[in-house]
Amino acid sequence: MPVKNRFAELHDQITEWRRDLHEHPELMFDTHRTSALVEEKLKAFGCDEVVTGIGRTGVVGVIRGKATGSGRVIGLRADMDALPIHEETGVDYASKVDGKMHACGHDGHTAMLLGAAQYLAETRNFDGTCVVIFQPAEEGGGGGREMCEDGLMDRFGVQEVYGMHNWPGIAEGQFAIRPGPFFAATDVFNIGIEGLGGHAAKPNETIDPIVMSGQLISALQTITSRNADPTEQLVVSVTSIQSSSNAFNVIPQSVHLLGTVRTMSAEMRDLAETRMQALCDGMGAGFGGSITLDYKRSYPVMANHADQTDFAADVARSVSGQCDEAPLIMGGEDFAYMLEERPGAYILMGNGDTAKVHSPDYNFNDNAIPAGCSWWAGIVEQRMPA
Repeated sequence: MPVKNRFAELHDQITEWRRDLHEHPELMFDTHRTSALVEEKLKAFGCDEVVTGIGRTGVVGVIRGKATGSGRVIGLRADMDALPIHEETGVDYASKVDGKMHACGHDGHTAMLLGAAQYLAETRNFDGTCVVIFQPAEEGGGGGREMCEDGLMDRFGVQEVYGMHNWPGIAEGQFAIRPGPFFAATDVFNIGIEGLGGHAAKPNETIDPIVMSGQLISALQTITSRNADPTEQLVVSVTSIQSSSNAFNVIPQSVHLLGTVRTMSAEMRDLAETRMQALCDGMGAGFGGSITLDYKRSYPVMANHADQTDFAADVARSVSGQCDEAPLIMGGEDFAYMLEERPGAYILMGNGDTAKVHSPDYNFNDNAIPAGCSWWAGIVEQRMPA
């Protein structure tokens, strides 16, 4: 099954949808325009059921095949939300909303799944039920978790679930995947360092939180270099430093550090939190001040299931001729919650030699649309053959 002719015919239309979504980016759960557009199109395609409000602003469409005797139900998921980034692409369909843009390609994911839904509703050449899932708030909001908590899997009887993400650096329309842990768990931390402020000329009369923060930032890196098994993946990054003063001649009272921890296993996740707490407690006491750690666990490790990964790779090879092994990715992906609920797989589709995701000059590659739509359709038709 190479790229389907129908998607070549629909290519311009799907591209128009994608660019319209690109012009009107929405953040987190505030995907009201996007969700309404998705709902309208799914109803126009003739989906057997269209449900809104799953996970606040999520949309679900149900498409039954020519036969349903197999009893199989496959879920296909796309994300809808954008990022708080000012766009610098210069394209004529650039974001019309200042400070917001589709810098990760979710506009492309949504448009491709809409294209696949239109085709599947037209042909229904499968034995079973396809559930198309349009999710808000992937970018840090946990929309996937909220859709699952709203009963997504049980309500629609989903047995397997599949997701896709475009990926710059992979050839346009090609695919890559790996079984097991794929995207990292993403935790965040807020560290409060409390000292004793005073005059910069009299440091002996202070407990300097700037010095404490410098020592702590260096010490945090020893979690990876000296505590973690070198064969495991663990990243600790301090991403923000803020003090209670911005004067040249004042030693501040306090400093706040923000950052993130990325891991690929429960053991490393536990190790990171435990060692961070120990370092904060010990260093605070050692300097005569105090250091408090607020550690929040966010997205879990996204792990593909072996059988579904093999199948997803077979479908990818039938579309593009090959499917490479993907690298481990230390970014997070809240499709992890859906893969904790049901077996399934997540695949990368090549965006070509383009700017990286989450950058202001990134743009989804519309030339990849037919391949992505064909993969979606192939998942349904080959997993539930008529």
